[in-house]
Amino acid sequence: MLCVLTLMPSLAFAGSPWTEKTTYGDKMTGKLDFGLRNLLGGWTELITEPKAAYDSKGNILYGVGRGVYNSIMYTLGGAVHLVTFPVPIDVPLPENGVSL
Repeated sequence: MLCVLTLMPSLAFAGSPWTEKTTYGDKMTGKLDFGLRNLLGGWTELITEPKAAYDSKGNILYGVGRGVYNSIMYTLGGAVHLVTFPVPIDVPLPENGVSL
């Protein structure tokens, strides 16, 4: 049940950037790169998201909450992408993952 509730919001997310590749090899390496970037860089959302939210809306608490949510989702999503990179099935992440 927890898995279903966790994945339900992700159904509205856009596809990951690696899904636009045409060949299987390109998709596999794109998914591996995408997973590694999100797994290792997910924590950066704790810093960048509160600043972005404060600059645009003036609400630091909204940014902190969103930063915590995104950092957890990016790190877990990156791990899933990394483990399943040979299978070209997408697990969409909020805002297409880390923008490094």
